[in-house]
Amino acid sequence: MNDYLKLRKSAELLGVICGGLLMSLPAIPQSAVAQQSTPKVNPCPRIFYEEPHNSRVVVPQGCPPNAFTQQREAQGVTSSQEVPSQQVPTTTQPVAPEQGVSSQQVPTTTQPVAPEQGVSTPQVPTRTQSPASEQGVSVSPPTSQSSIPGQGVSVSPQVPTTTQPPAPEQQQAPSTTIALANGRVNVRLINDTAANVTYEVIGDTAPRSLEGKSDVMLQGLNAPVTVTFQREDGGLLRATPQPSSEPGMLELRLNEATDVGKDRGTMRIQQNGAVLLN
Repeated sequence: MNDYLKLRKSAELLGVICGGLLMSLPAIPQSAVAQQSTPKVNPCPRIFYEEPHNSRVVVPQGCPPNAFTQQREAQGVTSSQEVPSQQVPTTTQPVAPEQGVSSQQVPTTTQPVAPEQGVSTPQVPTRTQSPASEQGVSVSPPTSQSSIPGQGVSVSPQVPTTTQPPAPEQQQAPSTTIALANGRVNVRLINDTAANVTYEVIGDTAPRSLEGKSDVMLQGLNAPVTVTFQREDGGLLRATPQPSSEPGMLELRLNEATDVGKDRGTMRIQQNGAVLLN
């Protein structure tokens, strides 16, 4: 009877041990699969040494330096200070599952596509200058319509318009008006200053010098005509035109000026006899 009880207890103990072993068997392959399915991250992928990352991204510490890393190191900036998390590309290598393990238990990993496989990389815009702009030739913008992507709205580029500046007689009122004699005028230039004055009739005479406290007669000038004058010592001049009672005769007196706003250096006589000072 005692032998029977001992045999029964041994059988029960053996059953408990076998049952524990059977329960632990499913956990062993699952833990092994979980460890083997973890993707291995390559800290130094090839994309670090291809454009545009070769000239824009700092490689992590421990990787061979690319062109941008060498440039930053030359400036005294270490790679650990400049690697933004958004710019560091990583590549993961998938781990093949063991035989007998279902595909649902193995996590899938994706590998980023290299730039040469169809992913467009940002290009640095280059600025080119047309030969026409270097030669002083104005280039008008294209008149074709451009569309805004995603909105379907056509926008026509604005073509700049050039405006013709008004004539000098339209910008200011004449200082005086004289009666011309057959379209001609005689101008007596009187220098009331103590300095010499250089004067010139544009298109008729070369620059000439008029001594202080003296005058000169400019005869037979065809209107329109322009006369320039300036002090040789660089001082200011105040010009005062005085029409004469004689047709086609004008006196222009030059005096010293202390106000820059009253300084004048040009007189123009229009075809209608209007006298403009500037």
